[in-house]
Order: sequence, then C-alpha cells, then structure tokens
Amino acid sequence: MSGEEAPTQQQQQQQQQPEQVNKPDESAPAATSDAPGESGAAAAEEKPLSCRALVLTGFGGYDKVRLQVKTLERPRLKAGEVLVRVKACGLNFAELLGRQGLYELLPAPPVTMGMEGSGVVEAVGEGVKDRKVGDRVIAMSRSGMWQELVIVPANYTFPMPEQMSFEEGAAIPVNYITAYMMLFEMANVRPSKSVLVHMAAGGVGIAVTQLCQTVPDVTVFGTASASKHETIAQGGVTHPIDYRTKDYVEEIRKISPKGVDIVLDPLGGSDTQKGFNLLKPLGTLIVFGVANCMTGQKKNLLAMAKTWYNQLSLNMLKLMQANKAVCGFHLGYITDEQLISRAMVTLLELYRQGKIKPRIDSCYHFEEVTDAMKRMHERQNIGKVILLPEPKKEEDKPDAEPGEIVEKTEAAVSEKKEEAKEEVKAEKD
Repeated sequence: MSGEEAPTQQQQQQQQQPEQVNKPDESAPAATSDAPGESGAAAAEEKPLSCRALVLTGFGGYDKVRLQVKTLERPRLKAGEVLVRVKACGLNFAELLGRQGLYELLPAPPVTMGMEGSGVVEAVGEGVKDRKVGDRVIAMSRSGMWQELVIVPANYTFPMPEQMSFEEGAAIPVNYITAYMMLFEMANVRPSKSVLVHMAAGGVGIAVTQLCQTVPDVTVFGTASASKHETIAQGGVTHPIDYRTKDYVEEIRKISPKGVDIVLDPLGGSDTQKGFNLLKPLGTLIVFGVANCMTGQKKNLLAMAKTWYNQLSLNMLKLMQANKAVCGFHLGYITDEQLISRAMVTLLELYRQGKIKPRIDSCYHFEEVTDAMKRMHERQNIGKVILLPEPKKEEDKPDAEPGEIVEKTEAAVSEKKEEAKEEVKAEKD
C-alpha cells in the first residue's frame, strides 16, 4: 500500500471543532520593528486591529488547532515589508505533520501555522517600490499565514494575474513550486520520458501532472484510489493505478517492463526502495515526503519506526553500478529567494497561458479547520484544500440550538466509541 489514501486508525475517535477564544493580549501576527515605514500603515494605525488566527496550542490531535481572535497593536513595518490582509490560505501536508510535532521547521507552540496565502496589500514599508496598497498578491512565509493580517517581506509576495481567484492564488506556491523544481530543476524532465507520482490526486500530484503536460509525450503513472481515477485521467494521468487493490510495481512493469525515468516519492519507507528499483538506467528518484509515517491524527511511533527501518539504504559503489540518481527535496530548506522567485514567475506565466490551473477541492472557514484537516488526513481530497479567514456567515451555520448540537455530538461520539469497540473485538476474533 502506497499510503496515499490509507484509512486512518483513528477515524472513529471524537473530532472536536476548534475553540474560538478572545485573546486581547496576543502578540502581532509577525515580527515588528520600532522603525516604522515612511509610506506605512497610516490607515491601519487609526484604531486597534482585530485579527482572527488559527493557533497551534500544542502537539496532538485536531483539537490542538484553535481559532483565536487577537487585538493587535498598530503595525510598524520594517523596510522592505508589506502588510497583507489574507483572503485565502493553503492547507498542506506539512501542517498535518506540524500538528503532530513532526515538522522540524515549525516553531514551538503556541504558533500560527500556514506557509502560503493570497490577499490584498494594506500597507507598505520603507523602500518597497514594486508593491502598493490595494495590490492583489500571493504571499509566502515559513509559518504564520493562517491569519487575517500578516507582515511579510515584499520579495516574498507576487502579483496575481487578473483572472486568478484568491483561492487559486493560495493553491499555487507550495504545491506548484515543489512540482516545478523537482521536475525541471532536479529531474530535468524531457520529451518522451515517463514519470511515476504517488498521491496523484493531491495538490502536488495534480501540479506534477499539469506541468508534465507542458512537455511533449511525457507518460504519467499515478497512484490513487479507484474513485479518483476518472478525475486524474481527465487531468492528464496516462495510467492511473489503484494501489489499494493492485501492486503498483507489477502494474507499471506490465505497461513498461524497463520501468520509468522519474519517480517522485512523498511516501518514504519501503516505497522508496520500490521506486529505486523501478528506475530505468540513468533514471532519477526524488524523495520529498514521509507520508507513511502518518497513520493516525496523533504521532504514531510504531509507524515512524517502521518507515525508518524500511528506508532505502545505499552505498556509493552500489549507486555507481546502478547508474541511477537519488535526490531529496524540501521546499522549506530552500533559502535562496531568487530560486523561489524565478519558479513563481514561470508558474504565473504558465497560468496566464492556460497551461496550469489549480484544482480547488474544497474551501473551509477558519471555524471549520478540523473538517479541513480531517479531509486531507483521510485522503478524501482531489486537489487543494483551502482555508478562508473571513467569518462564516450566519446562514451557513447549523440551525440547531447549542444544546441540541452538544447532545447530537455526544450521541455521535458514543456511537463512534461503540463502533471502535466492535472493530477491536472483530480484530481479536
């Protein structure tokens, strides 16, 4: 099993909605300076700002990510910074790992997560010449994007094409830069090559498929559950493979006995070894994740140990004899802003030309972050899951009284506990 849509072990456990808490003394959404920008936030300084944010309060399950409302001091921008009012944020696998304490680049809780978003510039700091108030931009940060207001370096913002929605803007950076750099900077994909991508229905998988279509005659093998095959085939996957019912290695060998030229592996563990063995001579394996480590909503030490034990082990002599390349990719460790900027400029031009277009699976308001994380964790999504900072409208909320909701929730939890007991009993039998 590749792990792309492996059912979680804790689907029957209670899933708590995020708790909304007023935090008047919370700090500002990003680092500030005592030196205000000369062209900075005059309008924003007229009165204190209220900012909704999703805060990781500790490592663990879904309930550790909570909606908080912060009252901010007047933002004072450093030179080269901009203040962005966020309209949409991207949810990535890294945030699921971060919630479990498995993403090493995330600061210790309490911390606001989120690496990408889109919105409107509300103020600019000193020295910012190519951004102005009112610009629609895509923004990136190592963390902190899951909030209504964020301060970021201007060179980590990118003007959005006119026809691009905020949801699409938030879906571009992490997934498409990852796919672009792996395919074109590392693997050097060329006409008539073949590519295997796992989790082909996810954000990176769809980005890889679309980018492969910009190169003539590239064959794409993609693993996904059978229910997603029609969608990913329409999107450009040449050979969809149901990893749940079939051995993807055998299926690929039937179609291409010599294997494939490029393997993109977000799984880790034994799947990395399988990917290496599937490579043709002069082929390239790129490892960019360890999804096999995540089997439940909380950290699973057994799954981590199993993944580590089964990881690919090579010595240089064996690598030379195999005539294959093994690479690792982690966007979070790329600190060269020119590499990021160059990739984004190329991707936005491809969007303008209609050659790539993010597929939005679903949108959730901040109040619904538990549902959003659960959808991605259980591999139900086809495309990108988006978070919306704006409050959920009253007409979209349940009509039931609070007592009724609690009562129904308690009944559902009891029912799920009983189901879990039955499953455990069945396993023992």
